[in-house]
Amino acid sequence: GRMLKRVGALQREVNRLEGILEDFLRYARGGEVNRAPLDLGDLVRDTMSFVESEDELQGIRHHVDLPSSLPLVLLDKGLFQQALVNLFVNARQAMPEGGELIVQAQRQGNHVEVTVTDTGVGMEPEALERCFDIYWSNKKQGTGLGLPTVRRIVEEHEGTIEVVSESGRGTSIRIVLPLTVV
Repeated sequence: GRMLKRVGALQREVNRLEGILEDFLRYARGGEVNRAPLDLGDLVRDTMSFVESEDELQGIRHHVDLPSSLPLVLLDKGLFQQALVNLFVNARQAMPEGGELIVQAQRQGNHVEVTVTDTGVGMEPEALERCFDIYWSNKKQGTGLGLPTVRRIVEEHEGTIEVVSESGRGTSIRIVLPLTVV
């Protein structure tokens, strides 16, 4: 019954965290980043479908605003999906009462900008200041690997990341990636 479902969900979460940790340590040692020209829109939509059922259960609605004309971006698919999953899981944890997960992307000159926004609890100034510190987490069950891992992955792609957040108002994470002409 329900108990079994919860145990299954926990087991999946534990496996996922172990995977993240493994990935993280591999990249911390300078693993290979295998980039190929990918359609960012497809990648975002595919990745969002991973979190859809759990988000729905929690009353989180997905909004995707991705122009069909986005240029291809050189990405390591597995790594970038990992970064997105981390952001989506963070967003879910910030919205225990439900809310909206909004993902937008647009081209800005020779860059592509991806923004992941939630309407959740937001971050206190201290949390905002320390959100990229490894192993620092303001969540009881947090590993503190979420945003540091995302930042590491974005930087592997020669991109930048910034977090805008207000306590009680939600969080917006903006990733800017260079468009390498293939």
